[in-house]
Amino acid sequence: MTDAFNPPRPWTASYAPGVPEDLDPMSGSLMDLVRDSAAAHPDAPALEFFGRVTSYRELNEAIERAAAGLYAQGVRKGDPVALVLPNCSQHIVAFYAVLRLGAIVVEHNPLYTPRELRKQFEDHGAKHAIVWSKVAKTIQEFPKDLAVSSLISVDITRGMPGYMRAALSLPIPKLRAQREQLTERVRGAVGWESIVGYAPIGSDVPAPTTDDIAVIQYTSGTTGDPKGATLTHRNLLANAAQARAWTPAVSNGEGTVVYAVLPMFHAYGLTLCLTFAMSRAARLVLFPKFDPDMVLKVTQKHPATVLPAVPPIAERLLRRAQERGISLEGTGIGVSGAMALDDALVVPWEAETKGMLVEGYGLSECSPVLIVNPVSDRRKAGTIGLPLPGTEARVVDPDNPTVDVAPGEAGELLVRGPQVFSGYYGRPEETEKVFVGDWFRTGDIVVMDDEGFFKVVDRIKELIITGGFNVAPTEVEIALRQHPSIEDAAVVGLPSAEHGEEVVAAVVLDGDPKFDPEEVRAFVKNVLTPYKAPRRFVVVDELPKSLIGKVMRREVKQLLLDS
Repeated sequence: MTDAFNPPRPWTASYAPGVPEDLDPMSGSLMDLVRDSAAAHPDAPALEFFGRVTSYRELNEAIERAAAGLYAQGVRKGDPVALVLPNCSQHIVAFYAVLRLGAIVVEHNPLYTPRELRKQFEDHGAKHAIVWSKVAKTIQEFPKDLAVSSLISVDITRGMPGYMRAALSLPIPKLRAQREQLTERVRGAVGWESIVGYAPIGSDVPAPTTDDIAVIQYTSGTTGDPKGATLTHRNLLANAAQARAWTPAVSNGEGTVVYAVLPMFHAYGLTLCLTFAMSRAARLVLFPKFDPDMVLKVTQKHPATVLPAVPPIAERLLRRAQERGISLEGTGIGVSGAMALDDALVVPWEAETKGMLVEGYGLSECSPVLIVNPVSDRRKAGTIGLPLPGTEARVVDPDNPTVDVAPGEAGELLVRGPQVFSGYYGRPEETEKVFVGDWFRTGDIVVMDDEGFFKVVDRIKELIITGGFNVAPTEVEIALRQHPSIEDAAVVGLPSAEHGEEVVAAVVLDGDPKFDPEEVRAFVKNVLTPYKAPRRFVVVDELPKSLIGKVMRREVKQLLLDS
């Protein structure tokens, strides 16, 4: 159902110069991104993996050959195809080869446990899988009802330069250990090399259309139950176009460099690396995992024009550069997401790089980017920024999402735009819950100021209700991190007979063994309303975090309940 209500968009007045308010309608498919870049910049470097460079011409040819190989394995239009791969050159080829057939990419975290992977395979039912050799055995051991009909194993070392592969084969314990971390021998699977050994796919196999599903992106949201967000070619094309519109100073072709330090199986890494970078004919430098020294080595030759990151990655990279005396100057636009960005990081980062570090916001269901700070002096610290071109937003009463709250008041963020998905894969009831008309309920509580900048207060389902009052965990965590004895903190609500829930903080100390809970509680009460101060503290060595460094509050809560 389409909602005819068109709210004002005050944020467009705060856009950086050159950024349009809207986008042209999307057409074609994601395949056009690589094809167009290969046509305009055939010899430009498309991928760099441990120093091995693949041109756009070579990438486009490899995709067409791999598509033929997958077709021979029985992959057809509309089939879900599981990708379980780290960042590597084969990942990009596999991603686009699946799309070339009109099939659907289903991205997975290769470090997931067998149980976690099984849960997702049970949901999407893919019968074809392209997997890292280290994961192949896990897939092979699935029960019969989940067995795949074609299992394609990828040895990521085959994407490295020849001299590195030769070194890894030497009978030296250290090199043997490195090789064992990167690959293992697989039996009973098809090798990736045979897939890319075919002649290019013929024109008799049609390309996908704009409204075909391109990707199923899994998200657990706040419920812990993984759901597959179905993203169409239109959704992902739009988000890549929005990113280009937001960064008009970034040019196409050789000289533009994007670092893939974030995992590409994550929606954030997928859009900025797999689609935005390809659409810019950029050099995409692939890192199978984040290693500051590895990143700095590349920085000395090819500084990043765009560096998608999260605060912990930016912080570690900055600290290591300073320790080693390596300049980060030339790093252009750092884009930070997934968690709050502190000025304590922004100021030294921008001083070192002479570039910018801007905060953004998104969800897997939205391809994922919705809101970003301007890449200009209009950037507003402490906010997530402004909705991207063509994106509409409302702030509503979470208990009655058809009613907008007064300007400046906190409410749930509802969004609408070309990047917003149409539903969860095979879950119509779950889909219905997150839409009000054609407005998507983000589940985040925000405040919009009079210039259209948004600030996240917290997620609805993570709000703590204590004594009838709502407490936003993020607000308390920010206060706790300001205390000199606390390095990091995660705040959750635990059951309380007296208060319904009580505010409890898991804290990591900043090297000081002396910890006075009463003193810290008093400190928080000087910053926040007293009922928001934690009633209990639990000191931990570290907080459970996702691969991109985001604290997983559900795991913290379970840890505290079990202790």
